[in-house]
Amino acid sequence: MHSRTTTTIQDPKNPEHMKTFTFDLAYWSHNGFQVDQDGVFISADPNSIFASQRDVFHDLGRGILDSAWQGYNATLLAYGQTGSGKSYSMIGFGANKGIIPNVCEELFQAVENRERNQECQVTFSMLEIYNEQVRDLLSRTKKPGGLKVREDQQLGFYVEGLKSVPCENYAQIERLMEQGTKIRTTASTNMNVSSSRSHMVITIQFKQVFLDRDLTKQSSINLVDLAGSERQKSSGSEGDRLKEGSRVNLSLTNLGNVISALADAAVGKKVLHIPYRDSVLTKLLQSALGGNSRTALIAAISPADICYEETLSTLRYAERAKKIRNKAVVNTSTLMRESRAENSKLLLRCGNSRITEQPAYSLAEHGLGPRARQLTWAHLRAQARKEWRRLYAAVAQERQMVKTFPHLLNVNEDPQLTGVLKYFIQAGSCDAGQSASNAITLQGLGISDKHASFTNLDGQVAVTPHSKCKVVVNGVPITTKTRLQHLDRIILGSNSAYLYIGFPSERGNEDLGRFDYDFFQLERAAAEGVSVDKLGAGNSGDGKADPSVLAVFQDYIKLMPLVAEANQMSEELKKELKMELKVKNLASSDSRGYDLQKEVMVKVTNQRTHEVWMWSKAKFINRKFLMEELYQRFLDGEDRHVAQEDDPFWDPAEAVHLGSAHIWLQSLAYCMELEEQVEFLNCDGLEEALLHVHVTPCSPAGQACGEEHVVTDPWELLGKRMDFQIHIVRCLGAQWLKEDAERGIQMGYRIYDLPHTLYTKPVWKVMNPQIEESVQFTALNASQDFLNYLQTNALIVDLWGLQEGCTALSCSQPGLMVTGEGHILVDTKKTATVMDMGQTTPTQTSELYLKLLKLERETELLRNINRALREENVLLRESLEKTGPSQQAHMPPDTLKISGMSTDREMNQICPQRASYDGEFAKALKVFYQSMNVARGQFLKLRHHKPPEDDRMLRPFVHQQSQMLRDFGDLLESSLWKLKNDVALIVKKKRECLLHSE
Repeated sequence: MHSRTTTTIQDPKNPEHMKTFTFDLAYWSHNGFQVDQDGVFISADPNSIFASQRDVFHDLGRGILDSAWQGYNATLLAYGQTGSGKSYSMIGFGANKGIIPNVCEELFQAVENRERNQECQVTFSMLEIYNEQVRDLLSRTKKPGGLKVREDQQLGFYVEGLKSVPCENYAQIERLMEQGTKIRTTASTNMNVSSSRSHMVITIQFKQVFLDRDLTKQSSINLVDLAGSERQKSSGSEGDRLKEGSRVNLSLTNLGNVISALADAAVGKKVLHIPYRDSVLTKLLQSALGGNSRTALIAAISPADICYEETLSTLRYAERAKKIRNKAVVNTSTLMRESRAENSKLLLRCGNSRITEQPAYSLAEHGLGPRARQLTWAHLRAQARKEWRRLYAAVAQERQMVKTFPHLLNVNEDPQLTGVLKYFIQAGSCDAGQSASNAITLQGLGISDKHASFTNLDGQVAVTPHSKCKVVVNGVPITTKTRLQHLDRIILGSNSAYLYIGFPSERGNEDLGRFDYDFFQLERAAAEGVSVDKLGAGNSGDGKADPSVLAVFQDYIKLMPLVAEANQMSEELKKELKMELKVKNLASSDSRGYDLQKEVMVKVTNQRTHEVWMWSKAKFINRKFLMEELYQRFLDGEDRHVAQEDDPFWDPAEAVHLGSAHIWLQSLAYCMELEEQVEFLNCDGLEEALLHVHVTPCSPAGQACGEEHVVTDPWELLGKRMDFQIHIVRCLGAQWLKEDAERGIQMGYRIYDLPHTLYTKPVWKVMNPQIEESVQFTALNASQDFLNYLQTNALIVDLWGLQEGCTALSCSQPGLMVTGEGHILVDTKKTATVMDMGQTTPTQTSELYLKLLKLERETELLRNINRALREENVLLRESLEKTGPSQQAHMPPDTLKISGMSTDREMNQICPQRASYDGEFAKALKVFYQSMNVARGQFLKLRHHKPPEDDRMLRPFVHQQSQMLRDFGDLLESSLWKLKNDVALIVKKKRECLLHSE
């Protein structure tokens, strides 16, 4: 941000690609600040571009206040990705107050300085929209299904039964916001719903009554903190048969549709319909978005390069919103007209026949004349004051107890909701759980009616889990009575996190802020043995861990509590699913064995049917939201039954990837046969099964090549035809089949530039299945790239597990190029180029293949003849040199022929010896490459070998790891030593032979 109006964004994958956006205001708040003595962030120096909370309020908040005093409706929306700073801008954190508290504070400061004949009335309401349900955050009464949104011709859309509280000063609004945040936190804890998935709407109704002028001005101030704007790809519905949430992100999607439609209308495009009615949020904001309101949008963005796509999306969203132009008007009316309007509202709400049944104060409340209206406002204030006195007494009592007793503070993923709930542990013993009879009533997934007991005796506090209830202290699950220390971390149930605050004598000036939600999850992961090192983060040379592995670790930490919650919902809904996190090493799919990157998967097992699914991170997050929706219906006492195809806990049976095996192809580059038993390694780096495989160089007719075809230099094969067969023999000891004998397996592989994977036939219900499938491949013109591939790459064979009801993987071979004999062509770049020249019919294609094959054979024959002539020429030259020029001059022609014949005879005697040495050399290479393949397999297994989570197993693991390293080193040394000896012996014999012949 080079100015206060422009934002430039750079693509981290393509630094030359930059885009610049221009807005009314642009703020940089990422760095360039310091903290003053009150904890407020201020600019570090006069030249800093840092924008503080006061700067943002000065530009935006005061505009809202000015509009309100003039009688305009005013709206402020905060939009952006989770974690980008929406809530910080709107509400603030700690001493850094956001726009909402600053607007309220300055509004009442101005009210105190109002004119004598001017009366100001301020009412405050606070609601939350989650999953298309409206929750009143000022009411402790929970209504199943949420509050209803109604429509009135004069009022427009409104929330029926929403509590609106009269306020006389800023302190009261501050208390209401605390109360609303507490209710929001309780609801969030009960459902384990992230607050970043919900919208929060604060509405301040501000009325000015000018008694001497028979005039009123009315302003509605809407302050909206929208849900996180993660796109569909990020939020996880892609690739899943069930789309996300149906309703979870519906509000934001429809808000975008409304803004797009309004933006098109503003630039003169024809718009038939603006979809306000498609979601609760757009209904309530109809006037703010495209009607009688002065509206501003804050687009909060993150400077992190991993958020590039989301940031670009947010900026484009804001750019569209910038085009909308509203026509706001001042909301003024006379007192008499206002009375008539309020009477009509009353008639609409009650019906003509039932007016007399309404209480007297209710009639007065809706305004039967100026005098009655003043009485009504006084009556509302009197009622509110009674509630304030109760609330102030409760707050004073809580503050006193905080100073006196040890207690638990809630810790939430949203910092705004952390520390809101306090549970006091008084002297003696007290139970904690969901039952209302407990001294400490807790909410949350996995919290039992009687979950745990806390004892406060003799200056010591201890916690004891009830039965098999889940209690974790400092990351470690406990089963017996455990003494608590000041600042201990406690997790109850699936993921209800609390920080224990000890006795006043134990407390100091600790920074409680460091014990945030991430601290709890990292501690929990460390106790379970999950760390960056365990996930395989190698240092990049500068002492820093690989960024891609760090990203995977963050994904793992983020998903840990979500998996725990999903398991708990599965248990309570009797779905019998168990979910566990797995880290898939994508090196298993890399033909060079490189650790390119990793990804987090969720393994899902049906404990009754033993069906298994592997869900991606995106798919799991998507399903988690749908599970919450179903679970909420269960909590509300509604019918939780859904059709199987709509059940987020169910998926059709599918083939499961069990592991991969590497068969190194280096021996094929020397025309050597390879026969191996290699391990299928699963995502944990453990042996899943053994694969018996043959890779055999052969003739076009399929006859295996003998040792006489072995080459000592792969480049001898350049430009020649190469045929080889891959023969999958059998699969041994598959764990998948041992777990359930009714299952099946299938294998797939793809070599070099094949466009599709080839699959073997499925085999069911056999413990060590014989596969016995061969496929012949042909390279008509072996290229340099193909020969390089053979020398440096491995053939990856994937093992797939089949289960009852799933479809076998397709064995068809669409789009594969084949020879006339039916062999699959590889290394086809040149052939493909020829084929792409012009449009060819299938008949023309087959004719071209036949012509190409004929030309290849003729070319190969010419090459062989040329090679033989070249060798004969060399022999003749050598014989002529031996005879000598003088002898050749005096010899008759016949003598020369005889001499030449004898020379050929001598050379024929020498050539078999040379051929035998080449054969021996080839054999030595073959043995070497076979042993090197074994060494490579051991090294791959060693790389994936992970330490056990059980400390008692650590010593055997270290011993086993050391033994594997010794075996690997011995094998490598012996292979190299044998090759050196064999080569030295062959070279020695060859030299002796040449000296003898001379």
